[in-house]
Amino acid sequence: MQNLPKEESLVKLGEMVPSKFEEYLLQYNDVVEINIKTSDPLLNQMLDINVLAANNNRMMMQGGLMSGGDIFYLSGYTLDDNGFVDMPVLGRLKLVGMNIETAKITVENELKKYVRDDDYFVRVRLGGIRFSALGEFARPGKYTVLQNRVTIFEAIATAGDLTIVAKRDNIMLVRQYPEGSKAHRLNLNNKEIMNSEFYFVRPNDMIYAEPMKVRELGTGTTLLQTIQVLASLATLALLVYTTTNSN
Repeated sequence: MQNLPKEESLVKLGEMVPSKFEEYLLQYNDVVEINIKTSDPLLNQMLDINVLAANNNRMMMQGGLMSGGDIFYLSGYTLDDNGFVDMPVLGRLKLVGMNIETAKITVENELKKYVRDDDYFVRVRLGGIRFSALGEFARPGKYTVLQNRVTIFEAIATAGDLTIVAKRDNIMLVRQYPEGSKAHRLNLNNKEIMNSEFYFVRPNDMIYAEPMKVRELGTGTTLLQTIQVLASLATLALLVYTTTNSN
């Protein structure tokens, strides 16, 4: 956010920038955590998938299979290709395109068919923010941050920061929408990023950092390394020239 001389920003240093956070609507392949408690112990047991998930998690960790996994994969509900979640007792519920509050109301309305009073509790929330970091990152990969909100800079920090040859003024962000996916270009050198809709990462975002030309040319990542490479090439050329002339 250094604001290069050729760039103008409406955001001034020290100025308070209101958060521009758009309400997230659930999409296909999202994982949601749904917790339900009622006054009926038997119904609670039937609705609780966390017991089975905890046993499976324990077995996977003992077998060394939990590395790099997602803790909500077994204990949460994944929206299928048609936008439905398959819940015990309640059956298939379509949650795609809903915000968290609307999804909660949908679960409550279905739950009322099985309880006689309003003595119940329903909580629906996203199973963390999942995103992928590709390209010039110190630790590229797929990450899950167990928070409700994650900024673009927090996501970059999670992946170990950008490398020295990353194009910070031309970051590609691929974002999923209910209609499909769309690619956007971000300039991290401009403080205006804080005032954009891309300041907060959304679930299933893909962040790609392109390399500078120096990476494509195969030279060093720093000035010293580049000089060393050029010196080696010059030495090789001189050796070839000397050998050729001596013959």
